[in-house]
Amino acid sequence: MASSDWSKAVEDQEKRLSAGMKRVQLGAPRTAPKTGEATPSAQPSAGDWCDEVDSGPEGEEEGDKPTTAAEASLLNKLLHDGLVKAKVSVEVQQKDPNSPLYSVKSFEQLRLSRELLDGIYGMGFNTPSKIQETALPALIADPPCNMIAQSQSGTGKTAAFVLALLHRVDKTNMWPQVLILSPTYELAVQTGDVISEMARFIPEIKIMLAIKGKKPERGQMIAEQIVVGTPGTVLDFLTRRRCLDPNRIRVFVLDEADIMINVQNFQDHSVRVQRQLKPDCQMMLFSATYSDEVMSFAKRIIPDPIVIRLKKEDETLDNIRQYYTICQKEEEKFVALSNIYGVVTIGQAIVFCYTRKSASALCEKMKNDGHAVALLTGELTLEDRATILTRFRDGKEKLLITTNVCARGIDVEQVTVVFNFDIPVDVYRQPDFETYLHRIGRTGRFGKSGLAINFVDGIRSREYLKRIEDHFGKKIRELRTDDIDEVEKLNEE
Repeated sequence: MASSDWSKAVEDQEKRLSAGMKRVQLGAPRTAPKTGEATPSAQPSAGDWCDEVDSGPEGEEEGDKPTTAAEASLLNKLLHDGLVKAKVSVEVQQKDPNSPLYSVKSFEQLRLSRELLDGIYGMGFNTPSKIQETALPALIADPPCNMIAQSQSGTGKTAAFVLALLHRVDKTNMWPQVLILSPTYELAVQTGDVISEMARFIPEIKIMLAIKGKKPERGQMIAEQIVVGTPGTVLDFLTRRRCLDPNRIRVFVLDEADIMINVQNFQDHSVRVQRQLKPDCQMMLFSATYSDEVMSFAKRIIPDPIVIRLKKEDETLDNIRQYYTICQKEEEKFVALSNIYGVVTIGQAIVFCYTRKSASALCEKMKNDGHAVALLTGELTLEDRATILTRFRDGKEKLLITTNVCARGIDVEQVTVVFNFDIPVDVYRQPDFETYLHRIGRTGRFGKSGLAINFVDGIRSREYLKRIEDHFGKKIRELRTDDIDEVEKLNEE
């Protein structure tokens, strides 16, 4: 968008606002649930509402810190309860462009054992997803190749590497042949469950969980063929207890690789584990996202990998319509939100605020207007967050008000609208492009259409959004929320 377009839009909107925005109550109020609703830990006073202006960063309160990457990954996987095939495109990068690569359209084309085919069909995978049809032929080919793979949530990444590693396991050899690192106890257990389910027709294959509370006696060698664990415990198995022979590991998997590489302790432990493995050990890194820095580091530690990444157009989410609306102050942002929420057909919606304080205040005002609202901020425990998100996924509340704590950690297919009540910025008070992408990506899941609406309330937030628009090269159109007819058109597009 040219700067002149922004200036004209701002001037027009400010003229309309200076004449006075008439608050229009639209649609029947929603009734808040009597029990089980998330409530703020402290109720803000009326004076609190306007303490933070111009997208939060200019106020004194610090922005709510995002969920740690590991927690976000766990929340995402806890909420996701099945594969929904996404319409995405991937690009394959490899050292030798002349090496033949191919994809498959059925699992039979992979020439897997009957037991593995029965296992994957029993899990509901009738045909390979995009990541599976692209990655599996290379992963199960001989000689084994290393791979760094990216694909969106819910597209079958875990099933892809589990199927590949089960294909490699020699069930007659009773020692560890596969090593999988996960960022959390819960994810390790969940991955173990996926392996057990896919291998249920191969009873000879056994799994060992290398997690807290699951430690063998000193000198007792692990006999299970597959070891799934967290980095610290696995490193303890290798170096102190010496119950795991790294020379016999044939396949190494780093799950949620962006977390494992980007978080310092995880990175240190993961690299120490990886360096103990033989050079011919097949290495697989899987994740939904990779920053350029993480990808660069991954390529340095993984020899000659095939890299499968989402194409850039899929990262920028073409299926999400993006709008902005100009407000003069915080109260007008609430009016605009109420107007849109009353008119637009919404399955479920997420509102992102910059601080816990503004999130709590907005939640209170929405509840006072009769809306069924859930509040999720960083002071809650992981268990409480999972409970609130499960209620939201199940439709107990239609509107979730949150901070960056949920920018990456929620995967609810029914979310049709995302509101950026405050434009995301980083710790340096610069527009946070990655967080913006993750936020609006909470809608438009699995290739469906979505809607993202940004609230602009000052010079800085207008500049932030302009830079976000330039960064992604995507048009963000103005929406006049004081014009009912214009808001209603969102239902027609």
